[in-house]
Amino acid sequence: MSTNWDSLVKAYDIRGLVDIDLTEDVVRALGAAFADELALESESLVIGHDMRDSSPRFAEAFARGANARGANVIQLGLCATDQTYFVSGSLGLPSAMFTASHNPAKYNGIKLTRSEARSISLETGLASIRDRADDYLKHGIVSASIAGSISHYDSLADYSAYLRSMVDLSSIRPLRVVIDAANGMAGHTAHAVLGEAAGLTALPIEILPLYFELDGTFPNHEANPLVPENLRDLQATVVKQGADLGLAFDGDADRCFVVDERGEPVSPSTLAAIVANLEIERARGMGETDVTVLVGHLASRMVAETVLACGARASRTKVGHSLIKAQMLEQNAVFGAEHSAHYYFRDFWFADSGLLAAMHFIKALGEGAVSASELAAEYAPYPGSGEINLEVKDVTDALNRVKAAFETRGQIDEFDGLTVSNTSEPDWWWFNLRSSNTEPLLRFNAEAASEGLLQKIISAVLPVIQS
Repeated sequence: MSTNWDSLVKAYDIRGLVDIDLTEDVVRALGAAFADELALESESLVIGHDMRDSSPRFAEAFARGANARGANVIQLGLCATDQTYFVSGSLGLPSAMFTASHNPAKYNGIKLTRSEARSISLETGLASIRDRADDYLKHGIVSASIAGSISHYDSLADYSAYLRSMVDLSSIRPLRVVIDAANGMAGHTAHAVLGEAAGLTALPIEILPLYFELDGTFPNHEANPLVPENLRDLQATVVKQGADLGLAFDGDADRCFVVDERGEPVSPSTLAAIVANLEIERARGMGETDVTVLVGHLASRMVAETVLACGARASRTKVGHSLIKAQMLEQNAVFGAEHSAHYYFRDFWFADSGLLAAMHFIKALGEGAVSASELAAEYAPYPGSGEINLEVKDVTDALNRVKAAFETRGQIDEFDGLTVSNTSEPDWWWFNLRSSNTEPLLRFNAEAASEGLLQKIISAVLPVIQS
């Protein structure tokens, strides 16, 4: 059976249907190719995996392929994606994490990094790994003169202690926190980081667990908190239990969403602003005076305003974790955020961590006297559309129509997709259109100074797209 590499290998990772696109033979070839691309003969790499049924055998197959090419493998076993980043960063080793994140159970995938959690994209090595793996599948893997070894590392306690060192929660007021792990990896890490499961000192946090049982079939709801219906159980439980807040994680726990004490979702832009504020403060506490924060260009304008009000520099970034990590490294940015609830930390090897973002919100809430809803209100985003996915016959033609219709009505910016904006106060607005990499879709986001103005923009743009 031939492998559909174009479908399997994405811009930033590898993802496909289990035993259809992604088989043990394919994974073994990818392990060998990864070892070759990163010149790992007689060197080491780490492999982690999530709770999906196929993940342990895929992790083993990848190790066999890497071993065949002389690489030494450190198996981490069950871990969250950011836990793998921690090991890659702290040990200075490349990594492979087996997960399909928020995708349904029939999918699996691989997130690959170079040493110190540096990401690999199609342009920076993933295409070469794909081509090497294809050659190995066709002609077989030639074994190195000395096969690699396999060892094991239970990193949960070290990972938990490191996160605690970044965000000190020891002096917060007592909080009751509902955590919806969606049967994903937060069920493995939350009690260790925020509780005593890893042997750390107890924090003044009572965890009310929801769906902590590790189950890659996701029996309760999809592990995708971007979809509102997947937050309903969390929202109801927070209200019923009278909790101070709720946290929702995706399958591999690298994204976090917050719900306030009323069960209302907190915007990812609001969380980004709160985290930015604390990370700027932490950098200043270490004696830094020139502090930069990366702000996703689809985040609320309020995030950049918060960064500037803190006396730091707000630098715009495109969507995509490889791009963000590279830009953060170049600018030594202390923090970076995307509208999709990925939060990146310089002192976490420029990688993203859902639990670190959650800990910042807990710290901001626990060191003050206000409720979660009152805290969120201090960083409330401007009226926004959220992401609207629009089916179109021809993406390019639709973008050209919008560009022609609005070229005299606002500033045109093609930094990432098509952005049209009016920066005139007080009636400012902007909207962005980005094409999907896999479907004939345009993703529409808009924001404005007022709800009425936002609705006017939406009403003006959508008919042009769909005409």
